[in-house]
Amino acid sequence: MVQTAAWVTSLVFMSLVFIVFGVVAWKSRVKSDYEHIKKKWYKARIFYATTLVTILLVVCIYTLRELPYDLPIYGEAQDPTIVDVEAVQFGWLMSETEFKVGEPVEFHVTSKDVNHGFGIYDEDLTIIAQTQAMPEYTNNVYITFTKPGTYKILCLEYCGTAHHYMVTEITVTE
Repeated sequence: MVQTAAWVTSLVFMSLVFIVFGVVAWKSRVKSDYEHIKKKWYKARIFYATTLVTILLVVCIYTLRELPYDLPIYGEAQDPTIVDVEAVQFGWLMSETEFKVGEPVEFHVTSKDVNHGFGIYDEDLTIIAQTQAMPEYTNNVYITFTKPGTYKILCLEYCGTAHHYMVTEITVTE
């Protein structure tokens, strides 16, 4: 929804800019007194700028309210499974690694030593969720697995010489 609105808005404004450039190019062939043009279009510039800023602010406010940050993807009546995740060089310490399809899961991710990237990948190695694992800070990742399988947890941020060994698996069953 938000992407479609941004795409349509972009097309409309690009069309308007194209039309304005076309009119300016067409009118530039005619020689006339500059002061007359300057006075006439000064009001148009103020109107155009004010309108543009107003529309962009409205679009910005409208689209920002749609962002899903810090919102769990499960209903209020459901209690999620809380999983404590601690990143250490070069592995993941997880309180639980087996889940069921449709079970809401809330990962509380932190780090014991340096920054790490916490990425959950499906069996095709397509990333489905991510966050940063940082010392003395906890990030939350909300997810409800929709397909059974073996998912991989990979570190997304280079954290040392054995970074490539920082992999663990979680299992999702029916």
